[in-house]
Amino acid sequence: MNVTELFLIAMVIIFTVPWLIWRIARTDYFAPLVVVQIITGILLGPGILGKAFPDYYQFVFTPQVIQALNGIAWWAVMLFVMIAGIELDLRKAWAHRRESGITAGLALGTPLLFGCAAAALLMMQEGWMGPKAMPWQFVLGIGMACAVTALPILILFMEKLAILRQPIGQRILRYASLDDIAIWGVLALILMDWQRVGKQFAFLLAFAVVGYAFRKLMYRLQERDRWYVALIWLAACAFGADWAGLHFMVGAFLAGAIMEAEWFDQEKMDLLRHHVLLVIMPVFFLSTGLRTNWNVGGEAVFLAAALLLAAEIAGKLAGVHLAGRVLKWAPGEATLIGWLLQTKALIMIIFVNILLDKQIITSEAFTALLLMAVASTMLTVPVVAPRLARLRELVFRTN
Repeated sequence: MNVTELFLIAMVIIFTVPWLIWRIARTDYFAPLVVVQIITGILLGPGILGKAFPDYYQFVFTPQVIQALNGIAWWAVMLFVMIAGIELDLRKAWAHRRESGITAGLALGTPLLFGCAAAALLMMQEGWMGPKAMPWQFVLGIGMACAVTALPILILFMEKLAILRQPIGQRILRYASLDDIAIWGVLALILMDWQRVGKQFAFLLAFAVVGYAFRKLMYRLQERDRWYVALIWLAACAFGADWAGLHFMVGAFLAGAIMEAEWFDQEKMDLLRHHVLLVIMPVFFLSTGLRTNWNVGGEAVFLAAALLLAAEIAGKLAGVHLAGRVLKWAPGEATLIGWLLQTKALIMIIFVNILLDKQIITSEAFTALLLMAVASTMLTVPVVAPRLARLRELVFRTN
């Protein structure tokens, strides 16, 4: 078969297998379709399908097919990260800055410390730290992966639980939005290349100047033109960041972060996010699964994933409970918020993909982090839903 035919076979697999699992197994309560797609990507990767059926795997997922899939995956995830940047609402966070700052800071800082401790344990064995990583980059990268909250998946879960538009849902969005900014700031620090610091400074300076002109232009344009110009801006920012050595995802986030959500119709933006998840993000999930590796042994990878899962859940709950004590929250409120904020999946997977690209972590560490993200996300709704049913009065608390 030629490359086009193999590519189309791969696309059939990408869209068919997770949808069948999601529909037949009825996983939506604990694992929405996007989570099933991530799990399917792992199953279809070299560590499972590739080992069980190496001939079939090598027949379909040739280097040319993988290269084509990667191109689609890059654009998909750039669009997704740009949308996440656009939807950040820092004005609401500033209006409630004491409460938001305390909660977001502790919800991020405590699991970061726990994750760094887990990373230090992993460093005692070979096979986890990437060949181009300095110890501090590896430790901070793993720690931040444990601290990440996946804002898009959090929105999806809160819609499912019918709390997104309620006061508690808006509070949780504020906390997650502040953490989202910190995540990308820490990533930029980890990726800072002191040999190319001049290029990175030049990119940030150019971004500030051109970004100012871009905002002026967007105010003058009609909405239908803003969508096209936003895509041009996205590609340009991603190129500039990658040229400077920061990674194109940092550029994609910056491209979205300086745009205002009110420039676009909210219903259309919601539809765009939905369509990106439906049409092209499954390719990213599959390409992520193709990067998993079990060479250090499946048992070691699962043990590392369990260690990281324990560190992130314990750290997140401890941090949010401490915030609840400082802010005098009602009983049960901190546990509810803490479990929602430990939702991972998309943003965390994007984050660790970048760490793998830059060889800060190995593919074995990447696999462990991926398993941790899936487990953490799948626990959220089953833990939160019964608690929410008992504590409905908390839904309407404004602070």
